[in-house]
Amino acid sequence: MNLISTLRTRINGRVLPMLNFPKPFSFVGAGSSLSLCREIAGTGVKRLLLITDGPLFKMGLVDPIIAALKDSGLTVEVYSDVVPDPGFEIVMAGVEKLKAFKADAVLAVGGGSSIDCAKAILMCHANNTHPSKLTGIWLYAAPRKRILPFFAVPTTAGTGSEVTIAAVVSDKAAQIKYAMVDPKMVPSMIALDPSLMTGLPPFITAPTGMDALTHAVEAYISTMATAETDELARMATASIVRNLPTAYSNGSDVQVRESMAVASSMAGLAFTRAGVGYVHAFAHQMGGLYHVPHGLANAIILPLVLEFSKVKCASRLADLARVSGIGQEGDNDTQLADAFIAHIRQMNAAMDIPQTFKDLKREDFEKIIDRALSEAHGTYGVPRYMSRADSAEMLNKLLA
Repeated sequence: MNLISTLRTRINGRVLPMLNFPKPFSFVGAGSSLSLCREIAGTGVKRLLLITDGPLFKMGLVDPIIAALKDSGLTVEVYSDVVPDPGFEIVMAGVEKLKAFKADAVLAVGGGSSIDCAKAILMCHANNTHPSKLTGIWLYAAPRKRILPFFAVPTTAGTGSEVTIAAVVSDKAAQIKYAMVDPKMVPSMIALDPSLMTGLPPFITAPTGMDALTHAVEAYISTMATAETDELARMATASIVRNLPTAYSNGSDVQVRESMAVASSMAGLAFTRAGVGYVHAFAHQMGGLYHVPHGLANAIILPLVLEFSKVKCASRLADLARVSGIGQEGDNDTQLADAFIAHIRQMNAAMDIPQTFKDLKREDFEKIIDRALSEAHGTYGVPRYMSRADSAEMLNKLLA
């Protein structure tokens, strides 16, 4: 890692944990999305743009929310063109929709792609610019203008985007994912409504749940972790380990869905302060190059990164094992760390998550390594640094 990257990591590690990032007011429980609608109306909003994805809109999942908003006296317009890993063109089309409708607030309903897309639309609208001009951490950019009032209702328990300062958008032409990072993008109010999640099929429940687990684990082993993020990460990890298998096998369990939604938000709060690590850095490349869903990429890569990092963070992984009820009484830190990693592999196997990427190509290794290390070094507080050789060794294990 070069000197500039080293200095930036140290600056991030000292500055970010000290900042008091905003936290949204949260409504929690079945039907809480309708409570949020009434509160939005109470803030004086008159014209609201609802941002979601096409399948959710066509399924009618957002219909009760639209009805509640209209019953509260709001004029509502819907932008439902969001797709997984939204690209610059989707964001800019949303900006034009926002301008044309003259909305005075935005509500995002959906998974991480919908919420991230809404964040990007709002930032581009407020600053009258293209998303490519807003990538990176706000600390190293020109001052940005405040966005319109923003609210969010996640329909998956995974990304935690409803509480984070980040949004991921894609440059489809270059096959690269970029992060926009700014505290101004945090919603002012959110609803964690498990009744919107009971219909999620197992093949979505599994990777989104493992996405949330990755957030919690990477935040806990980060060198930028604080006492606050540690507590959030521990609680989130224990809850996900306990509840995800049931959410996967019995998706209609509202209480389990609620627990997963809360855990996902806790993990989001943890990593928005402590950062993530190599799992995300490499997963973003799998998404950009091969369109692998982000949660699935995280789930596949997580055990390998933890194996590599273990020598520098065994005690931290042992903590997560203890709080999650993994391992045997009397096990030392190394044994508990091994048990924790093994448990993650067992969870993946039980939920039919593969161990490799079927589309990964050896000829792409150099490009993937360049981009992943560029993202991680100087940004994330990883416990152990990867060399190019380390990265190649891990990618070899991910070949189908």
